[in-house]
Formats: sequence, structure tokens, C-alpha cells
Amino acid sequence: MSPSASSTPGPAPHFAVVGVPGNRRVTLFQDAVRGAGLPAARVVSWLDVLRGEAGFLPGETVRMDSPGEDAEVERLLRSAGDPTRVEGTALWYARFTAAVREVARTAAAAGAVLLDDPGDVAVLFDKRLCHAVLHGAGVPVPASPTSGAAAPVVRDWADVRERMADHGLPRVFVKLAHGSSASGVLAVETAGPGRVRATTSVERDASGRLFNSLRVRRVTTEREVAALVDALAPDGLHIERWLPKATRRGRATDLRVVVVAGRATHAVVRTSRSPMTNLHLGGERGDLDEVRTSVEAAGGSWNDALAVCERAAACFPDTLCVGVDLLPATGWRRFAVGEVNAFGDLLPRLTGLADSGAEGLDTYAAQVAAVMNTARNHRATATS
Repeated sequence: MSPSASSTPGPAPHFAVVGVPGNRRVTLFQDAVRGAGLPAARVVSWLDVLRGEAGFLPGETVRMDSPGEDAEVERLLRSAGDPTRVEGTALWYARFTAAVREVARTAAAAGAVLLDDPGDVAVLFDKRLCHAVLHGAGVPVPASPTSGAAAPVVRDWADVRERMADHGLPRVFVKLAHGSSASGVLAVETAGPGRVRATTSVERDASGRLFNSLRVRRVTTEREVAALVDALAPDGLHIERWLPKATRRGRATDLRVVVVAGRATHAVVRTSRSPMTNLHLGGERGDLDEVRTSVEAAGGSWNDALAVCERAAACFPDTLCVGVDLLPATGWRRFAVGEVNAFGDLLPRLTGLADSGAEGLDTYAAQVAAVMNTARNHRATATS
């Protein structure tokens, strides 16, 4: 539940964070809590949640963070000991969303307030469902033949080829429905029978197992593209149009925009010479002022661009914070939303946008401040 909907008048919040103890995300959040003059957040590990041993205290404000970067958590969620393996995302999704529902149940039973809605999380971690929700709300998104629960399942490369042809999509992104950080993503281009190439970070070993790599590579035969897609398909695939992005200095450009309590508070520019702008795949941070200048010089509106992100976040009103991937189209005047991320706030040392209400605050401090503002407003209402 959102803090605006469920908080009750009372003292300053006492936080609990569900995460991986010692992880940088938890550490940054703890820094924000202490920086606000509050007691340290109580850390509840995802391992305890998965083992049925987690508990919460009455009145706690509970924030969930990523279960990533913990080998044992990964093993329990995906039944795979190697975190670089690609397969197993459907199992991960089923087990993780069950764990999130358990957090919600336990928090509600204890009288704690949850900042992340389990229904929202389930949608955010299924690209097909998320795309359909955004499209239904009028948020601009790339065209997709796999959007929504009723869309036909993509079983293999032949299905991908058929969807591309039927919908007039010669260039698409093929994504794992439950993937993250560009895991299992292929940027596919076609130009007639047999003329196919893809850009991806997926590697396939001699036995056909798939691994994530930090090296983006070009696959130039349809046979190899088909083998990759066929291996990925059992975990569920999402297909969407490959939108041509605006460029700066010859590099494709997009943005990660963090929205806290309905307001766009932070933005980072990501640039790359490949279709994937993820920083861990060789993408680089760009200059936000240059992007704003490009938008305004083209006759566009930076405020309108941020408003697109806020409209996307509004589709998940019971979740305090999301990270929106904003795609500027060639020409810098139009924008679309590529994805909305439940845990898209890991942007260390980045402070808030001007006039956002988060000036001088990092993404975690902005979330703490939003919860505290809600608590103050409720106390003021209760005493007026």
C-alpha cells in the first residue's frame, strides 16, 4: 500500500528494509535513513522471507529492495547456482512474486505499512503485463504483438518471425518477459528471408546453455539467432518495436528517470554505440543539460518528457518509487517508455532535479523524505 493511502497519524516512521544484508542498496538506504535523523532501518533478509522466517513490527514502514547479488537467494529463486546463467527466469518470477506476497501478508498481520504493492510488483516484473498497463493508460510505448495476458505465447523463433511479419516490424527487441539488466535481450533486424542479425550480450556454450556476458556482440546468421531465441522462449518472451533513438555524438541515448511519490525526482542519461545502453554493458553516462538543450532546441518540452514518466509511474499508485526508462525518438521531440522498473533507483551520488523537491537528495533520501512528509501531513491533519 502507498504511504498516502495507509499511513496513520503518529511519530516519525521506523523503517524496515527487505533486502540483502550488506548489499550496496541496503547500505545506501541506511545512509539515507540516518541522514534524516531516524533510527537505523531494521534489515529483513530475503533469505528469511524465502525460508518463512521473516517478521515485522507494528507500525514499521517496510520497503522492499532487490533480491539480487546474493548467490543463495538466487539459488532458491531460480534453482541455479551460477548467477550468470540466463535460463530460469519464469521460475524466478513465480517464486519471487510469491515471496513478495508473503512479505505483504506478514506486514499486514503485524500492522506494518508496505511501500511496494505486491500486485504492482507482479506487473512490473512481467514486461508483457507492464506494457499492456502502460498502453491502456495512454502512456506512449513501442508497438508490441505480445502485450497483455491474452496475447499468444511466443514458443520459438518461428513465432517471432511470424509476429514481426504480421505486424510490419522489421526491427524488434526480443526480451525475456521476466528479465532485467538486459539479460536475454536481442535487438533483431531482418531484411528478407535469411537476412537476419542480432545484437545481444547472451552467450551460448557447446551444450546449448545460455550465459550473460559483459560483452555485447553481433550475431550474423539466422541459424544462431534462432538457436538463441528457441533456448530463451520457454521462460516467456516479449517482443516490441525497436524504436530509433535520438543520438548525441553518434551514440544512442535514453534516460533512466526515477519517480518518487508521483514526481520525477532524478534522471540520468545513458549513451551507447550499441542498442543496449545499460551501463554494465559498456554504456556511458551522458550530460543531462545537453539533453535538455537538445529537447528544447527541437521545439520539445523537457517538462513534458518528465510528465510522461510521471504518467507511467501513476499506473502503479501503491508503489512509492519506480525507475522509468525513457526513450527519446529521433529529433528529440517525442518520447516513449521502454520499461518501468521496481528497483530502478540505484543511482549512487546522483542528486535530485531542479524544482523536483529532491534537490540535494539522492534517490534513497528522496524516498525517506517522501515518507516523512506524508507522516507530517497526517499528523497535521489529525491535530487540525
